[in-house]
Amino acid sequence: MSGEFPWLGPDDRFRFPRPEDGTAEGIVGAGGNLSPGMLLSAYTQGVFPWYAPGEPILWWNPDPRFVLFPDEFHLPRRLERLLRRDPFVYRLDTRFPDVITACGEVPRPGQDGTWITDDIRDGYIRLHELGYAHSLEVFDGEDLVGGLYGVALGRVFFGESMFSRCDDASKAGFAVLMQHLRSRGYAMVDCQVYTDHLARFNACEIPRNDFLARLANGLAAGPTERGRWIHPPRFTGS
Repeated sequence: MSGEFPWLGPDDRFRFPRPEDGTAEGIVGAGGNLSPGMLLSAYTQGVFPWYAPGEPILWWNPDPRFVLFPDEFHLPRRLERLLRRDPFVYRLDTRFPDVITACGEVPRPGQDGTWITDDIRDGYIRLHELGYAHSLEVFDGEDLVGGLYGVALGRVFFGESMFSRCDDASKAGFAVLMQHLRSRGYAMVDCQVYTDHLARFNACEIPRNDFLARLANGLAAGPTERGRWIHPPRFTGS
């Protein structure tokens, strides 16, 4: 992909190289841009962007793939007790730009920086404005204390990042989102690469070929729920 790569509108598509033709780490392309058509092309083919500031855009389709099935979501007991106390208010798609900005700014243990560049932020805000990217926000009163964002296509949710400004806010938001996705018939959440944090919720690694087959089924399982998600989420029980 050269520096002259065209800007793709939401109805344009690009065909990525076959995953088996990528690197051993799972990189299938470099360069291009974060236009709506490019991002939507990537997700429908199991590809996602991930790169450091100052580097060219790297496009990944790793093997294995880290996923979570909403029907198999595990809610730890301590988090369930917290949710039953109902300390937070949860909203959908009311503060998307603030959520993605916070995901790039709030420090995480063991991480010195962020992969959420200005281009990433702008690209996903465009997807949000087109109705494909969504955020779940966690409030303490009117203070935004946690949240996460991702992309929804068919009956697959592609999780991107989360943040927390107080203990357990992002975990609580993630649990409420999983309950919401399960109620809407979502078949799979793409978590991309392994983390101990998500493994505690029963996320697991599966072979790339299995992921791509499940992705195809999930994309065909129902129409994409475009536009602002307005169903007010709350914890109603595990």
